[in-house]
Amino acid sequence: MPSPAQPDSNCYPEAARSGLVERLPADAPTYDVADPYRWLEDADSEATRTWSQAQDQLFADQRAGWTMREHFRSRVTRLLEAGVVGSPAWRGERQFLMRRVAGQEHAVLLTVDADGTERVLLDPMAIDPSGATTLDSWQPSKEGDLLAYQLSEGGREESVLRVMDVDTGDVLDGPIDRLRYSPVAWLPGGKAFYYVRRIDTAHLPADEQQYHRRVWLHRLGTSSDHDVLVFGEGLAKTNYYGVSVSMDGRWLTVSAAEGTAPRNDVWLADLQESSLEQPALTVVQQGVDAQTSVHVGRDGRAYVLTDRDAPRGRLAVVDPSTPDAEHWTDLLAQDDVAVLEDYAVLDGPELAGPRLLASWTRHAVSEVTVHDLASGERLGEVPLPGVGSVGGLSERPEGGHEVWFGYTDSVTPSSVQRYDARTGATSTWATAPGAVEVPSVTTQQLVYRSKDGTEVHLLLVAGDRRPDRPRPTILYGYGGFGLPLTPGYSAGILAWVEAGGVYAVAGLRGGGEEGEDWHRAGMLATKQNVFDDFHAAAEFLVAEGWTTPEQLSISGGSNGGLLVGAAITQRPELFAAAVCSAPLLDMVRYELFGLGATWASEYGTAADPEQLGWLLGYSPYHHVHEGTRYPATLFTVFDGDTRVDPLHARKLAAALQHATSAPLDEAPVLVRREADVGHGGRAVSRSIELTSDTLAFAAHFTGLETSGAGAGR
Repeated sequence: MPSPAQPDSNCYPEAARSGLVERLPADAPTYDVADPYRWLEDADSEATRTWSQAQDQLFADQRAGWTMREHFRSRVTRLLEAGVVGSPAWRGERQFLMRRVAGQEHAVLLTVDADGTERVLLDPMAIDPSGATTLDSWQPSKEGDLLAYQLSEGGREESVLRVMDVDTGDVLDGPIDRLRYSPVAWLPGGKAFYYVRRIDTAHLPADEQQYHRRVWLHRLGTSSDHDVLVFGEGLAKTNYYGVSVSMDGRWLTVSAAEGTAPRNDVWLADLQESSLEQPALTVVQQGVDAQTSVHVGRDGRAYVLTDRDAPRGRLAVVDPSTPDAEHWTDLLAQDDVAVLEDYAVLDGPELAGPRLLASWTRHAVSEVTVHDLASGERLGEVPLPGVGSVGGLSERPEGGHEVWFGYTDSVTPSSVQRYDARTGATSTWATAPGAVEVPSVTTQQLVYRSKDGTEVHLLLVAGDRRPDRPRPTILYGYGGFGLPLTPGYSAGILAWVEAGGVYAVAGLRGGGEEGEDWHRAGMLATKQNVFDDFHAAAEFLVAEGWTTPEQLSISGGSNGGLLVGAAITQRPELFAAAVCSAPLLDMVRYELFGLGATWASEYGTAADPEQLGWLLGYSPYHHVHEGTRYPATLFTVFDGDTRVDPLHARKLAAALQHATSAPLDEAPVLVRREADVGHGGRAVSRSIELTSDTLAFAAHFTGLETSGAGAGR
């Protein structure tokens, strides 16, 4: 493949188009599939490097003309100075929590002793001043004297596990590699733990080295080469595993899900009746199309949180010695509207009777209810600071009368709330550490109808309750994997609205806003519903007077990047601009790269003729048509991304640059490439730069201009 020539500022970098056409799928040829930019899949080829470097220059040249960039950079920086604070994990009278103050690139892990002494346990910047190392996961031992923690470098999410002595800070064990956000289940006494690790990759093909996970038993002070394989041998290579041990050390729970499938198998083992190395696992659920989690509580009952026969979720209890579904008894039945997210048990001696707290989302907005633990009878509701989002419920592992949970909404930075079951009162236990002046905005939830008449909820943040005139607007969506979009503090959203814009978040099918049925209405053969919901959101915003197609930008990342790619190739006339971040775009070959093979249950597989038909029906890369005026489009990609390969953005960018009828100076197609960072965690300064670029791009191509905060209103 010839090397592309360097462009001048008025044309795109040259990208040779091949005539490659394949008859697919290979085992049952049904479709002729063109792939003119296959050569851009090879990031290390000279041709791809030259093309990418030319794209870097084109992006830099274009960015120089975005007049709002420094304004957004200043405002986002200031709004992020609020910092973050996380809920505490208690071990006796010792607590562990995350906190980031103004000026810190990453949140740090703290411990607070019984006497109130606070110490930093892990500061990623102290470990790596470049900011490229992230703390991916951590888990204190049951006694709180040891800490298992996982670090990764360069955004690659390839974690290495170590064990720290909490009192001294000394590393006692590790490093153990081949991890990725592995669950760690400590046994009492801190001598051993179960965890999840990939097998040795030495004898695996390159395209399988991110798979083949297993559950292992590790004893402290021994080499990980001698860890005992406990579970997973002979099962699907793309399986993900969960593992936990009850507080008393008696019950081991193991779960397995094939990739990101919305179903799992679950087993329980009584460790008093079998060895740690060979636990006798009893089936809780196997071969059932449902998601279930099991936790054995202090009262000896197993609590079962499941969407089995309840797509919005229910909570059941069962004797762990006979844990299969026929013995389950509902404590909390499915709600007709709200989705059950979490629960906590309060059983301290100070209480008149044990209580159960349940966290729900109603159209993506959180609420917490109080119940009698024995019967599940609803007794009341936990007061919340506003209309927003609640994080996980955290009680003391040994029991008590208190629950801690994170809280945020559109104008409230992260805080930690404490609920006291003795009084029924909620108080603020910790606030974000920095003081910032939050812009005055209004947040409201609106309802619109999609193409097929389905009602979809839209969260809208603006300076006014009703539009006085159409304004530059960003429409954001995700619509996948059962993940809900919930209200929260966002420096980028606030900076945009403060400058006179409108920001809308659509709760599309495919997400989890309305439970598992909502998810399944936007996956596999029904994936087009997600895109129809998004298009309908744009049409609603225009019809209601909030914006116009000439003032509307769309945004999404990862699966949301697929959403944006589908939107601009299906309805290019609806949008002036699009930001497409870390996207999936070639849906014929997505399974071959990154973690793609684990997502076949969400999208389908190109190896099956029927499912390949679904994928080709919307695959953005395969729906680019020459002579179409496409919106100004900014792809943001990260070279350390081990989930979604940047090749997707390269290929669609080249295709759009070739096909669009829009002049480069009016609606450019650009690639913003970033090294040494990945799909997930990143340093704050990198987040500021990325947000500043994407907001300035959207402002430039939707007509949002201001000389200062609020001037655009």
